[in-house]
Amino acid sequence: MLERQKIKKIAFIGNYVPRRCGIATFTYDLFNSIKNQYSNTDSIVLAITDKNQVFDYPSEVRFEIIKQDISTYQKAADFLNYNNVDVISLQHEYGIFGGVEGSHILALIRNLRMPIVTTLHTILDEPNPEQKRVLKEIINYSSKVITMTSKGRDFLKEIYKVPEEKIDLIPHGIPDMPFVDPNFYKDRFGVEGKFVLLTFGLISPGKGIEYVLWAMPKIIQKFPNVVYIILGATHPNIIREQGESYRLSLERLAHELGIKKNVIFYNRFVDSDELKEFIGAADIYITPYLNKSQITSGTLSYSFGCGKAVISTPYWHAEELLSDERGIIVPFRDSDAIANAVIELLSNETKRHSLRKKAYMLGREMVWSNIAHLYINSFQQARELSLKKPYTIPQLKTLDDQRMELPEINLKHLNNLTDAIGIFQHSRFSIPRYSEGYCLDDNARALLFTVQLDDLGIADENVYRLSNIYAAFIDYAYDSSKRRFRNFMNFQRQWVEEIGSDDSQGRAVWALGTVVGKSTKKQLQIWATQLFNDAISFIPELTSPRAWAFGLLGINEYLQRMSGDRLVLSIRDELVKKLMNLYYNVATNDWKWFENYLTYDNAKISQALLVSGYQMKNSEVLEVGLETLKWLMNLQLSEKGHFSPIGSDGWYVKGQSKARFDQQPVSTCDAILACSEAHRITGDEYWYNLSKSIFEWFFGKNDLGLQLYDATTGGCYDALQVDRVNLNQGAESTLSFLISLAEIYRIENMIKAYEKVKQVED
Repeated sequence: MLERQKIKKIAFIGNYVPRRCGIATFTYDLFNSIKNQYSNTDSIVLAITDKNQVFDYPSEVRFEIIKQDISTYQKAADFLNYNNVDVISLQHEYGIFGGVEGSHILALIRNLRMPIVTTLHTILDEPNPEQKRVLKEIINYSSKVITMTSKGRDFLKEIYKVPEEKIDLIPHGIPDMPFVDPNFYKDRFGVEGKFVLLTFGLISPGKGIEYVLWAMPKIIQKFPNVVYIILGATHPNIIREQGESYRLSLERLAHELGIKKNVIFYNRFVDSDELKEFIGAADIYITPYLNKSQITSGTLSYSFGCGKAVISTPYWHAEELLSDERGIIVPFRDSDAIANAVIELLSNETKRHSLRKKAYMLGREMVWSNIAHLYINSFQQARELSLKKPYTIPQLKTLDDQRMELPEINLKHLNNLTDAIGIFQHSRFSIPRYSEGYCLDDNARALLFTVQLDDLGIADENVYRLSNIYAAFIDYAYDSSKRRFRNFMNFQRQWVEEIGSDDSQGRAVWALGTVVGKSTKKQLQIWATQLFNDAISFIPELTSPRAWAFGLLGINEYLQRMSGDRLVLSIRDELVKKLMNLYYNVATNDWKWFENYLTYDNAKISQALLVSGYQMKNSEVLEVGLETLKWLMNLQLSEKGHFSPIGSDGWYVKGQSKARFDQQPVSTCDAILACSEAHRITGDEYWYNLSKSIFEWFFGKNDLGLQLYDATTGGCYDALQVDRVNLNQGAESTLSFLISLAEIYRIENMIKAYEKVKQVED
């Protein structure tokens, strides 16, 4: 049958062993099950690898895609197209790919010439806009999508509007094990004569293991010969951020509860054969996960399908798999319920073995040999659909349609400007000017930029080092006795003022809120949360509308993670009201603004209302943000159509002439970020195209036709003057370029996702 459909070569894309994660194990098992069942196929693997990681991959891994490097995704597409691959098996989970919500994978699949069958390991019921756009484009490029549960199929149809005929339901594969008495394996682990409870998988706080430990004293009182085995290494991400603190806290808890003789921690990532023996020895398997939003659990599938009696909290996969009395469901975070369920099953051998038998019988459909046939059938259907499609000549793209050719993010000058204290304000050409010291404004911008890189998935150890330096400067700048930040520090590390400007206060809060909302570094988040909460209450006391706007941007980022904070919500309402009152008091038909003049950071005010109106679901606020931004952008477009920001040599007072020079990079950056936000919120391609056009100001699409970005240093010149560029490369200008570049990187992939999704929806 395979030969008839001419599927001769399959490429699997995903994490792969020896990487230690569920996706890697799944891809490995799927690859080998198909290889064993269909020996005539020539299957290869393209493995996703983190930057600076080295894995000793097996020979089937032909190509490594660097998670954070979008160019390797584009090269992978060429590799696949040139190697006569018939079908792609893509494993999808947001966290395994680089870019915003894993959007880098779009750069690969957009350019493939063969059908794609995508296995969805995560399907969210409440995705954010970026998550939804990325997944919908992946689905649109896929001939078939595979989900492992009925609930996943329902989500695909109801939330993502996927036609039913495009969806295949294929359960998670499991090893084929005989239905044997657990006592057969127990002597191998020294637990013969005992009841064995088992939890396995990568260890992390979301697994809820502590609730089983809290249940153990009650269980031991009834069954003193019970032992609880916790099998698995700590999750690599947790190791990087927290070390072994979670595992050690569990061990301490076992000591405190007096159950250390009844608990075994096996801190290893075991191979398949050893895992089978652990599962075989278990009388009861427990998954006490804390989050309902888990559409697939490989550990649950393995234990259930191998004929274990299962006790689980009601996350989605467990609810479905354990229905019809195939297991016991207990409430989340309820150690008493866990204890009662364990005692019930250990006391009732008939019920325990009944659950085992029901699970094992259903599990026969889930063994890898059967799953391989189901996947091949899906691949064949995808192949048939692609062969039926008429051949179309690839459309040539105009320059306007083509992806922007972006420079690499070069941190050479940023490193040059940064010492152990912070980033220097100014430079003479590219040489830091020690005499002018440091300022909070620039260190806040610099911290924001490092979080951007973190959010893009391209941060490395150097970026994290820089973020700690900038965070430390902001921390030191805060004077808790005055509840204010200081701004300027000289080279002798002395503050030259007691309280910084209103704008510096706002920028600091913006940076702190962004760290809370977007950083992946837990310790940095905790620090930022505490300082943000100390500082936020004074923002309404400030008088600068721009400071209010900076504060609002930080607040809205903070609320992405801390949405229930009533104090911060009330401050947001107050600041929005202040800006709206300004607008209604000043704006006229020909002057749609908040003040009777335009100076610096103008677009930040519109951006703050855009984001606030969107998050508050307040259409009036959102409309004012859009209206003022469009007015401001039109005001700053030259007769030739390029961006011409208001110059700092006089600014623009209502009724007077607009200053043409000195044009500042920070004004360009503000405009790009605001237009990008407008695109993210509205989906209107006008804002995306405007962002791209404004970005070209740095490369000579400006009033003088001169480039401001210095590719040799990675810095940016300080201003566009009346007849030349200011050749100094200070922190504000360099950070303005880098922040703009990172934002363009973010939206370049996302716009294509939106276009494709919109086209299908229409």
